[in-house]
Amino acid sequence: MKHLLIVYHTQTGNTLQLAEAALKGARNELVSEVEIRFLQAAQAGAEDLLWAHGLLLATPENFGYMSGAMKDFLDRTFYPVEGKILPLPYTVLISAGNDGTGALRAIRRIVGGYPFTEVQEPLIAQGEISSAHLERAEELGMTLAAGLEAGIY
Repeated sequence: MKHLLIVYHTQTGNTLQLAEAALKGARNELVSEVEIRFLQAAQAGAEDLLWAHGLLLATPENFGYMSGAMKDFLDRTFYPVEGKILPLPYTVLISAGNDGTGALRAIRRIVGGYPFTEVQEPLIAQGEISSAHLERAEELGMTLAAGLEAGIY
């Protein structure tokens, strides 16, 4: 059994929509050997990263950066897991009012210190969440979970 950790933060509900779509994809009936933890950033911790075989981060863009709660999650978990986890495949969902590139750049810079490997192109959902954004988020969740199950990642 593989383990997928989905960590999200939301204020307006937009990022939650994306994260729930990714969760729906990860729970696709074609994927049966992946256990999922779906946690708000404030509730997720080092023990969740130690448990995980894959990671999906979902954050709003706040002032051209990731949310403070997502930054806090990364800050709180770095040292407790340092040297204790194998490289984790990961991807990112960003709900952006602007272009989302600042948030993505910050996430990539920070997770470069972890043994994380980006395995899918991040989704940056600009503006209102559309059905196309939700379909892409669902696809990301399903692809990550299926890749874990198949041993691709």
